[in-house]
Amino acid sequence: MAEVILQNISKIYEDIDKNHDKKKAIDNISFTVYDKEFMVLVGPSGCGKSTLLRMIAGLENISDGNLSIDGIRMNDLSPRDRDIAMVFQNYALYPHMTVYDNMAFGLKLKNFSKKEIKMRVIETAHLLEIEDELYRKPKTLSGGQRQRVAIGRAIIRRPKVFLFDEPLSNLDAKLRSQMRIELQRLHREIDATIIYVTHDQTEAMTLGHRIVVLNQGRLMQIDTPLQLYNHPNNKFVAGFIGSPPMNFINGYLKYDGNYFFKHATEECQFILDIKLPVNMEKYLDNYIQLGIRPEDISVLDDDNEIYDCKLEVTAYENMGNEQFVYLSLANQNLIARRPPADAVKIGSKVGINISKNKIIFIQENGEVIGDRL
Repeated sequence: MAEVILQNISKIYEDIDKNHDKKKAIDNISFTVYDKEFMVLVGPSGCGKSTLLRMIAGLENISDGNLSIDGIRMNDLSPRDRDIAMVFQNYALYPHMTVYDNMAFGLKLKNFSKKEIKMRVIETAHLLEIEDELYRKPKTLSGGQRQRVAIGRAIIRRPKVFLFDEPLSNLDAKLRSQMRIELQRLHREIDATIIYVTHDQTEAMTLGHRIVVLNQGRLMQIDTPLQLYNHPNNKFVAGFIGSPPMNFINGYLKYDGNYFFKHATEECQFILDIKLPVNMEKYLDNYIQLGIRPEDISVLDDDNEIYDCKLEVTAYENMGNEQFVYLSLANQNLIARRPPADAVKIGSKVGINISKNKIIFIQENGEVIGDRL
């Protein structure tokens, strides 16, 4: 089984220019990538996801903790002895070699026979639909074709684990979308364990069986895409996963016979006619944040409808299949997402309703209180 286990993994760099201060790029991370799983590491630039991938590959030393692949401790093994293959962002193809020779190179180093090499190259080229490009040089290929060659060079070796470091970031939006579908198909066909790094949360949501969300070298949450979207553990995950991102409204929990949420100004307050999380009462009259997805805010077209808040429209975007309406609440901006609609007047005030059963509450330390209501 090609199971990858990370136990309390840390990476510490010593900053020589600052009095030998030590910086933790990866801080005590533990998780398991199951056999044949497609695991995605996601987070903003500088969060440590590529560093973590390079530690798994053996390109970065592990400062603390243990890494095992297929039950074997990998900490002190060289990259070539870990039975992994890595696909880089910049393709890393040999420019003077044909596609055939690029794909065959690793097998030649391992002294495979010419017959076996030819069989594997043709089989892999067929899988990636690049049979017609085998005798071309990389400079004559498109970005998508070069990425297929890089992937082919990795899978031809049939390693236990595949590592992908932002392989689609150099492609345009349309090609990225096509390649995401190709990667899903490829994973089904080769049935391998894949660890995939990206900063693009759409890529993470569409590709990953599970997603590891990282921020500043720490593991924020690990779960399936839908669980992360519907049940974030903290404000960072709630705001990072989803496009447009979740709205956060500052305010207070109040009680006057009914629980209600009151914004810091008088512009927005509404009754919470729902079951609150356990122990919610202890947050009464304290600062709290309410989180709500854009699709769970309804913009009312009829002024006579009952509304939770009435807010000024600052902008809108017609996306074809949906419309984003941008609203101002004191010093905060909210986004409402709705089906295609007529243009709304900038500067006008519209009523909005918030789906109370889709609210999350966030305490001052950024942790979600309980779970989605």
